Amino acid sequence: MTTMTRCHQVEGLSFDTDSMNLTIDGKTYTFPINIVSETLSQATLEQRMTFEISDSGYGIHWPLIDEDLSVDGLVRTATSIIPNKP
Repeated sequence: MTTMTRCHQVEGLSFDTDSMNLTIDGKTYTFPINIVSETLSQATLEQRMTFEISDSGYGIHWPLIDEDLSVDGLVRTATSIIPNKP
């Protein structure tokens, strides 16, 4: 029997006009929406706020616009677009 291990704990997801705010594993990241997903950048607030987080914590799915993002990919994107603080 195989057991699924949780990859990440997605604790929060919200949107501002041009930003996606995501809290993962106790850290909050803010992404420009157009950097992470053209589909999300064109979606309405209702479409953006209708999402499902996979049980494993590996992904986020937006069923109204059929968009999927990898949590690992978002964390990697965050480290490449958000400068390290001294």
